[in-house]
Amino acid sequence: MSSAPPKSHTPTSLPAPTHNLRRIGLVPFVAVLFAYCTGGPFGFESMISTSGPGLALTFLLVVPLLFAVPISLAAAEMATAMPVEGGFYRWSRAALGDFWGFQTGWWNWTGTFLMSASYGVAMADYLNAWIPLHSRWQHWVVAVLFLGLVALINVLGIRLVGQLTLLLLVASFIPVIAFIVLGYHQAHFNPFHPFFPAGRPWREAYGVGLSLALWSYAGYEQLSTVIEEVENPRRNFPLGLALVIPLTIATYAGTLAAGLAALGNWQVWETGYMVTAARLVGGAGLGTAMFAAAAIANFILLESTMLSVTRVPLTMAEDGYLHPSLARINHRFGTPARSILLTTAFCAGLAVFSVPQLIAVYAWSRIATSTLTLISFWQMRRKYPDLPRSFRVGGGTLGALTVMILPMLLFAWALFNSDPSTRLWGTLSLISGPVAYAWIRRHGRVAKDGA
Repeated sequence: MSSAPPKSHTPTSLPAPTHNLRRIGLVPFVAVLFAYCTGGPFGFESMISTSGPGLALTFLLVVPLLFAVPISLAAAEMATAMPVEGGFYRWSRAALGDFWGFQTGWWNWTGTFLMSASYGVAMADYLNAWIPLHSRWQHWVVAVLFLGLVALINVLGIRLVGQLTLLLLVASFIPVIAFIVLGYHQAHFNPFHPFFPAGRPWREAYGVGLSLALWSYAGYEQLSTVIEEVENPRRNFPLGLALVIPLTIATYAGTLAAGLAALGNWQVWETGYMVTAARLVGGAGLGTAMFAAAAIANFILLESTMLSVTRVPLTMAEDGYLHPSLARINHRFGTPARSILLTTAFCAGLAVFSVPQLIAVYAWSRIATSTLTLISFWQMRRKYPDLPRSFRVGGGTLGALTVMILPMLLFAWALFNSDPSTRLWGTLSLISGPVAYAWIRRHGRVAKDGA
């Protein structure tokens, strides 16, 4: 049995709470946040051979200060001012109005179809390494089965998601910690040498490394969508961000530095090489365990992504943008079951594509969403200066401008250096937002401004 959705909020007004939701404490929330933002030290190994070990490790240490920290500070302040379900989508709507609020929600929701589909495809890739899948059809079916399993877990509730994520994280970090200990014990090389690969064009080395670092440190505002499902969100959301960022830096830089110090073979590192490095450092057993850890990391990435993104259609439906049925909360589990199932269906349809194809287009939606979130942070201060904020970014106007502009400069650079083949699809994905908004307004799904 499901509860009826609340009436739509007045456009651009401050949103009311979403009811009948379950809540999780700080520890499982940190686990889910870490799973979403990090997962494990996997997926960016190619930056070592392309950018050089010194430059790559420098990116992993410096980029979070210029990117993850500013976005986290902005999200933390807005979360304490307006701790409502939908998070950054509703912050953008309250700060920037209906049109840009809709774009934030639409771009995030539809873009994450691509991201979640890529995780399902990657899970099928991992299984294919153990049990060969002899056709594209078999590969797609396996990807859809993984997506279905994650959807079921999410329907059963955020508490199950939090507990399962915490358990899987602990299990996956056993081989990671063993690798770090063995790597430093066998250290014979300077992990920062050489700083830059000789003969490599500067733009290529710099571009690939920075793009992968940006990708690795993205997403710290995304779990704001479940903020009403976190106990004491004004305290636990900023605290969770403060805990996860240093954990992520240590996971990325510490693991790669251990492998480079032990092996020194930076020229051969490529995506997925962490498993090979573990085998070389600790034998076949550690290599197998690291492979399992990589698969677990991908699974919890998918699980936490599904948790985050499905609250966007829930709150957009509450606000009158999408069909009211998507705002129904299942009484038994306290979850937006219909939003979860619809999102999963779209992801399943996209699982026929490869991971690089899906991620390249998704990057455009992610950058657009994060940019609007940062602008909303600035506008929220101007539009709602009297809202109580238990956390506030320091430095006055200069501090707020710094937090907003630093990540946006990196976004602009990343788009400028993006693959030309993805620009068409990336642009079309963004154009879909205004088109959808115009269609919805024309058909009366949401009240017009001033109506």
